Amino acid sequence: MKYNKWTVALAALGVVSLASAAKAEEKASPIMTSLASTTISGYVDTSAQWNFGTGNGHNPPYKFGANDANGDVEKADGFNLNVIQLRIDKPLDESDWAAGYRADLWFGPDANTLGTTSTGVSSSDFAIRQGYVALRAPVGTGLDFKMGVFDSIIGYESIESGNNPNFTRSYGHSIEPQTMTGLLVSYRFGDCFSASVGVADTFGPTINGRAFYPNDSTEAMAESYKTYMGSIALTAPDDWGFLAGSTLYAGIVNGFDDLTYAGQTEAVTVTSWYAGATVATPVTGLRAGAAFDLLDGHNSNNNTWSVAGYLSYQATEKLSFHGRVEYFKDKLFDGATRGLLFDPAPGDLGNQDKAEVLALTGTVQYDLWKNVISRLEFRWDHSLLGNDLFGGDPNTPEAPDLKNATMVALNLIYKF
Repeated sequence: MKYNKWTVALAALGVVSLASAAKAEEKASPIMTSLASTTISGYVDTSAQWNFGTGNGHNPPYKFGANDANGDVEKADGFNLNVIQLRIDKPLDESDWAAGYRADLWFGPDANTLGTTSTGVSSSDFAIRQGYVALRAPVGTGLDFKMGVFDSIIGYESIESGNNPNFTRSYGHSIEPQTMTGLLVSYRFGDCFSASVGVADTFGPTINGRAFYPNDSTEAMAESYKTYMGSIALTAPDDWGFLAGSTLYAGIVNGFDDLTYAGQTEAVTVTSWYAGATVATPVTGLRAGAAFDLLDGHNSNNNTWSVAGYLSYQATEKLSFHGRVEYFKDKLFDGATRGLLFDPAPGDLGNQDKAEVLALTGTVQYDLWKNVISRLEFRWDHSLLGNDLFGGDPNTPEAPDLKNATMVALNLIYKF
């Protein structure tokens, strides 16, 4: 008798016997058919990082970087396990009434930074990145639904480091919403235009979080208050010459969030605006990109925003080069003498409560081993206002004392 591969695997582990499996094979076949269409994949993300200088109490506060949410040194000057991702999913097939699911599980320090723990549950090197049911209805070209926990619909860079041109994240990525619990509806009007709209509990990543009581903040909204989002994507058609495949993307997310940055927490309604593009060039292997992110805190008269440019060049099948230049303006948030990401040191320039940063990042990637992303990255962050934003003793509450931060990192990711 020919057994299902899942049955053979369980028998090899001693969980079932082939004799009992033979009797149950016919009855269990619907379950086995469902399991056969499930895929298991993931990756292991590691790094070695050196931050130049001896004072690393205030490293650049980009997400998943050298500082954790409490401002403590996390990845500077050492070897790191960043995250392990395990993905179990059944993608939608081409049938009219297709159904599937996805579960992305994170293990490791980056799971704590992602912060998707359920309300009232402490993080412990574990997070659910995504967990949703996917459905398709035969409306036009197909109306797709996601219900559960899913990634934000805006942003040039992915939560998944290996999908980005650079190892370190941009400041723009750091101020974007990351993960939310809700319902997302997507529709492709044709090869060149698609759109998504959705509703979620909150802007923040807490699974099953609420904008009304009970929540973790001292403020609350009405029970009917939700987070709303929308995006559009335009793709250049094949007859546009070298521009074919270029994309233009824009989106907005508006809702309630408990923002915790620079050691303080504010419960506010916020709006994220995003616009980005990836453009093919006449040079074979060369692509350019641009991204604009703006985070508007409704309780504040100021906005925090970023603009970034990207260049990627695929020199050979295995060798590629990636560059990013970013300008980040961190303004006052809710009238406090601090920025959203930065908490500058007092100075005599009148800029102690503001931050403007120029960040340059260069990455060389050479995929020598099969299934392995291997890249070397250099990053330089510079305070444009002349005030101190970096440095400081990590063992004492010493204020930053440097205008520049320089780092080199080796990143190895195995995908399975």
